[in-house]
Amino acid sequence: MRTLIHEVVADLDDVASQIVLVIHWVGGVHTELRLPKRRRGQRNATPDDIVEAVRQLVLIANDDVIAGVLNRNGLTTGNGNRWTRERVTALRSYRRIPVFRPQIDGFEPWLNLGGAAKLLGVTPKTLRLAAEAGEIEGTHPLPEGSMDLQPFKTRVPRSASDP
Repeated sequence: MRTLIHEVVADLDDVASQIVLVIHWVGGVHTELRLPKRRRGQRNATPDDIVEAVRQLVLIANDDVIAGVLNRNGLTTGNGNRWTRERVTALRSYRRIPVFRPQIDGFEPWLNLGGAAKLLGVTPKTLRLAAEAGEIEGTHPLPEGSMDLQPFKTRVPRSASDP
């Protein structure tokens, strides 16, 4: 086994409020890294809009799927990390958000856009347009995420001739 790092020296730059790390590599090269120092009283809480999106997404998805949706939207945790199933679970637990549980009878009150369109026998685009027009209740918690629909509250026309 070969060692590449000879030593790491850590120092504080109180003026810039940073931690300065100097890595001394074997061979004589030095690399300086500056990391932000957490300020007293600084909170790293997950923003409220992300918490609200998770509240909406648990209606149709498990924690793995929610983590993927949050990551596709470029959202990070309060500490700036990518989302994982474990981090979504921790957020849900801390904020007392219930876990997604498929209904025993198979009748889901909320469906994603594709599932609702298949159930109603229409294309996802038709259903999305109906939701955007307010003909069917739906939420869109994140720009790049799924549209959650409650398709049993209103009737969606199957064609232009169907009123």
